[in-house]
Amino acid sequence: MTSDLRLVALQSWLATRLGGRAFTLASASADASFRRYFRASFEDGGESLVAMDAPPDKEDCRPFLHVARLFQAAGAHVPAVIDENLADGFLLLEDLGNTTYLDRLEAGGARDEVAGELYAAAIDTLVAIQSASRPGQLPRYDEALLRRELGLFPDWYLARHLALEPAHKDAQLLAEAFDRIVANNLAQPQVYVHRDYHSRNLMVCKPLPGVIDFQDAVHGPITYDLVSLLKDAYVRWDEARVIDWCVRYWEKARTAGLPVHGDFADFYRDFEWMGVQRHLKVAGIFARLAHRDGKERYLSDIPLVLDYLQRACARYRELGPLADLLDRLHERTPQTGYTF
Repeated sequence: MTSDLRLVALQSWLATRLGGRAFTLASASADASFRRYFRASFEDGGESLVAMDAPPDKEDCRPFLHVARLFQAAGAHVPAVIDENLADGFLLLEDLGNTTYLDRLEAGGARDEVAGELYAAAIDTLVAIQSASRPGQLPRYDEALLRRELGLFPDWYLARHLALEPAHKDAQLLAEAFDRIVANNLAQPQVYVHRDYHSRNLMVCKPLPGVIDFQDAVHGPITYDLVSLLKDAYVRWDEARVIDWCVRYWEKARTAGLPVHGDFADFYRDFEWMGVQRHLKVAGIFARLAHRDGKERYLSDIPLVLDYLQRACARYRELGPLADLLDRLHERTPQTGYTF
C-alpha cells in the first residue's frame, strides 16, 4: 500500500538524517487531512522527536514552515523544525508531548482549576500571535473563502448527511443569512488567524501551550480563533465561563493595542456572529469527513456544534430567520440521532 511505502521512505530518510542513532517509530496522531505524525524514540534514551508525513501530491509543507516561523517570532511555542525534506513531504519536528488540552481536561480531577491555567495561557498566546500580525504574510480570509466554507453546510450537512434539499424559499433565506454573516465577518479587524485554535491543537507542555496544526493560517477576523477556543467542538463550557474568558481576552487585547471594539457588548456580538460562520462550516466539514472520508467519529461532535449555532442565532434579531429555518428543516428530516 502507498502508506506503507511512504513509511518505509520516511524511515530511510530519518536513518540518514539522525546520524546512525537507533530509533523506533510509532504513530503519534493523524488529523483530518492526509498528514500523519510519528514519534521517533531513541534507544540511547535521548528526547523523542516527531516526524510528519505529508504526501506532496496532497499536502504542501511550505505553509507549515512559513506559519511556524511567524508564530515562533510572535512568541508562540510551536514545534521547532529539526530537519525538512520538501520533495518527499517529510519534516522532523520537536516533540511537544502527547497530552492535548482535551486529554488533560478529560483526565478527571479539578477540571475547573486546570482549565483556568490552560485557558489563561492560551489567551495570552493568542494575543501575542495577533499582536505580531502584518498584512501580506498570510492568505486573506476573504469573502470567497468565507462563502466557500459556509457552502459546506447545505452541501454536506443538509444534502448529504440529512438527505434534505431546502425549498427555494428556504434556500433564499439561507443565502440572505449568509450575506449578513459574511458582512459582519469582513467588517471585523483583521489579524493572524490559526483557524483551528482549540483543545485538540493545544498541547500541555512547557511553556504552555504548545501550538500545532497551524498550516492553514490566514489573515482574517479577530474573533475567529477565540471562537475556536471557547466554543470548541470537542469540549463544552457553560456560557458564564465563556463570557468571563471573553472579557479576559478583550481586556488583554485592549492592553496590547489590538483593534478590538471599545465596548465589550459590540465585541461579544462579533464573537457570536463569527461563531455562527464557524459552526455552519464545521457541521459541514464533520459531515464531509464522515461521508466522503469514512471518518464517522466526527458525527458524534455535530450535536454540540449545532447547539452553539442554534443558541447564537436565537439571540440576534437579524439571525432569527436562520434559527427558525434550522428548526423547520430539522423537523422535516428523518431521525438521525443528531438534534438542534
